[in-house]
Formats: sequence, C-alpha cells, structure tokens
Amino acid sequence: MTRYSNVYVVLSQSRTLLSRTVGAFTGDRYTHSALALDENLEYMFSFGRRWARNPFIGCFKHESLNDDLYSSHSFLPGAVIQFSVSDEQYLGVTARLWKFLLDAHKFSYNYSGLIGNIIGKGRESRTKFFCSEFVYCVLHESGVCDARKPRYMIRPQDLMELGGALIFEGDLKAYRTDRRVSFQREKPVYVI
Repeated sequence: MTRYSNVYVVLSQSRTLLSRTVGAFTGDRYTHSALALDENLEYMFSFGRRWARNPFIGCFKHESLNDDLYSSHSFLPGAVIQFSVSDEQYLGVTARLWKFLLDAHKFSYNYSGLIGNIIGKGRESRTKFFCSEFVYCVLHESGVCDARKPRYMIRPQDLMELGGALIFEGDLKAYRTDRRVSFQREKPVYVI
C-alpha cells in the first residue's frame, strides 16, 4: 500500500543586492528557493550564502526563516509549494539530503552556473549547485517531477510549474500565523 507524504519548496525574494540584481536580469518574482521536509519549514535546505552579510561565500546549508538574512527584512515576499510524494519518493528525497549533509564539505555554490543560468548557458557539475538547481536535482532524482530541461537551467520561478500545489503566497514572515500551522509533524522526518 502506498501512502503519501509531503515535501515543500519555499521561494523567496530578499532585498539583498544579489537578489535584486538577479531579479532585474530575469524579471522573476522569486530569486531564491529551498527544499523543506515539513510544513513548519523547520527542516529547510538550500545552497546560499554562508553568512548573511557576505554574498561571495556560498555553501549547502540548513536554512531557517529566523536566519539573519531573513530576519533583517520586515516583509519577505515568498511562496510555499507542496508536493505530495509517495513513501518511496520521500525516502529518495531524504536519502539525497543525507548525502548533501554528510558530504557538505565536498559541495560548493555554483557561481558560474548562476551566471550561466541568467544568460541561458551553463553546464552541470557534480559538486557545485545554486539554490534552484539543488532543489530541482533532489526532486527530479527522487522521481517527484521532471521539467524536461537540464537542472542548471532551472530558476526558482520554474519550480512553481512542476505540479506542486501553491499553498501559500505572501509574506513568509507571517506564514505560520496565516496558515495556523501546528507544530506536529505529519510523519517522522527521516533525515535529521
């Protein structure tokens, strides 16, 4: 018997110089994405800046809406997309996240890929990712979705078109209040 769980894609648009620059070139509403394993967005992962004030050093990281980068904004435009996944797909997602967690020192931010994405050229790397490339890679390799294009061409905005349900759009800082999200997990999180 197949049971279904959920994973979540979180899109955001901060007011950092890098985010505004990417938004100006792409015209996209959202310039960052993360993958979350729970509706409360406590287990949220992505590639982004290691430190809030330094956009030049990026890495794979656990993110939180309470991080310095996000907490410095009085309003944080964003969206939450829910993907219903089978137990097999959920285990695939968590297994891939475990690989990133255990081998975090082997991965780095794909700055050249980000630029390549913006200008429509790029190439795949086994150890370098930017945010939406990472989110799509995990979902795609777990059998959750298929955008029918290379992962290095996926922008955060593209993640809205992969069959998930848009469950929230607005100020991410008000997400829990607006959704009245309970603090009980739907099912055990296998990755943490």
